[in-house]
Amino acid sequence: MDKKELCVLIKYCFLKGKNTVGAKTWLDAEFPDTAPGKSTIKYWYAKFRRGEMSTEDGERSRRPKEVVTDENIKKTNQKQRRVDDSEQSLNGQAQ
Repeated sequence: MDKKELCVLIKYCFLKGKNTVGAKTWLDAEFPDTAPGKSTIKYWYAKFRRGEMSTEDGERSRRPKEVVTDENIKKTNQKQRRVDDSEQSLNGQAQ
């Protein structure tokens, strides 16, 4: 059973008035090999309680595919120069 179908079943339990424990019990009995965990059921119930009734999982922010860019290299080099300059001025004061 895929994720979309599980979400629909969790929504069914929610709309039938089952609490999360009741939903978990029913899903474990009906779909013992593919039943979602408690935290998954709680996540979807919280969403439904907020009025978000879609069973589509929201878009998630992802790490950029390319993190080494010319812009990032320039920023890193600038920060390193500032650190080096700060260290030199501190070393000059200590002497």
